Order: sequence, then C-alpha cells, then structure tokens
Amino acid sequence: MRKICNQYFFSVEGETEELYLKHLQNLINSDENLEFKVKFDIKRCKWINKRAKRITAPYKVRCFHICDYESNSEEHKKNFQEILKQINDVKNINKNLNYTLGYSNYTFELWIILHKVKLFSYKGNRKQYLKEINNAYGEKFKSLDQYKEEKNFKRILNKIQLEDVIFAVKNGEEIRKRNERSNKIVKKSGRISYYEENPDLTIHECIKKILDDVGIKDFSKS
Repeated sequence: MRKICNQYFFSVEGETEELYLKHLQNLINSDENLEFKVKFDIKRCKWINKRAKRITAPYKVRCFHICDYESNSEEHKKNFQEILKQINDVKNINKNLNYTLGYSNYTFELWIILHKVKLFSYKGNRKQYLKEINNAYGEKFKSLDQYKEEKNFKRILNKIQLEDVIFAVKNGEEIRKRNERSNKIVKKSGRISYYEENPDLTIHECIKKILDDVGIKDFSKS
C-alpha cells in the first residue's frame, strides 16, 4: 500500500542545517514501519517573511524556520528579535502558514551533539562545541570549519539513525525542563519563549512534530 506523503517547508541559514534535514528525510522515508513518508521543501533564507511570500498554501501547511541565537551582542540580539517579530506576523502574509521556530543557543552544533550525548553545560564560546562533537562522534576535527566541510559533515550524518534523532528530541526536552526549573530569565515573544543563556533550543520541538506526524508517538522507549 502506497504511503501518504506529508510536506513540510523549511527556511534554514546554512548548509549543515540543509544537509541534516535531507538526511532526516531519508531516514524517515526508508523506514517501512512508519505510517507516512515526508517531503521537505528546504530553502536557505535568513528571513521568514521572504520565505513565506514564496510558499503557495491554499490550505494549512507546517513551516519551520531553523536558526541560531548567535550571541548576546547587540547586533545578534537585534537580528533574533527581528526573526521573532516576523514569525509572529507571518499570518499577515498567509493565514495557512503554520510556522514554528527551531532555534539553537548558541549554534546548530548543540543539536547535532544531542543525538549522541546529553549536554547541559554552559559554553562561553561556540568553538567549545568542537571538543564535544569530536567526543560524541569519535572524530578529530581541528576546527569547526573542518567539521562543517560537506564531506566531513556527511560522515557525521552517516552516524545518525532515527533512534538518535529520538534521543536528541528527549535531550532537547530535558534542557528545556532544566531551564524552566532554574533561575534563568525566560524571555517571551508572542507564543515563543527563549533564554539568552545557553544551552537552550526549540529545534527539538520542530522535529518532534514531524516524528509524531509520521507515527512516532512514544518517546519514552528510546
């Protein structure tokens, strides 16, 4: 019996995010036990409104914007505030666009690490993720730039299976729970809550929505 294919729209900031999503799409579509297949429409685009204007949606569709909370510098905070404004205003472009923000604080590397290990410690510099990546994946990259080279990052992706994605979702949920229980100051913008102090993320919420849609509903077994 042919499976129904669910479509999702993404805007991402970089190549690693795009490659990861293509890998996730392949993992889901190659699993015969899942109820649905998926099609990811991925575009590299910094701003939500620019991407949203190019999506034809006569009916409700799920959309995700994947980005980083890069630092607490005034420039980066201003950029992030603009993203929050755009995601809260996207209904003015098309009311059928159901947008979810998937961000990582500091970087997307946090999300990749969570597929293999728990990581709850604060990082003062994004370069400190390199050691965590090497330890988690048994690599010896000399820099984040080397890790991000397409051939190297694809080698990382080949070590990620669907059970690792489920594990990352659970780790993301645990980070969020820890932040809620801590003395960290929560920031709110519309329906979105976030923390300026890392680690924090919401990308796991995006991935969980997709996994739930295709039939993975019990995350307690992973």
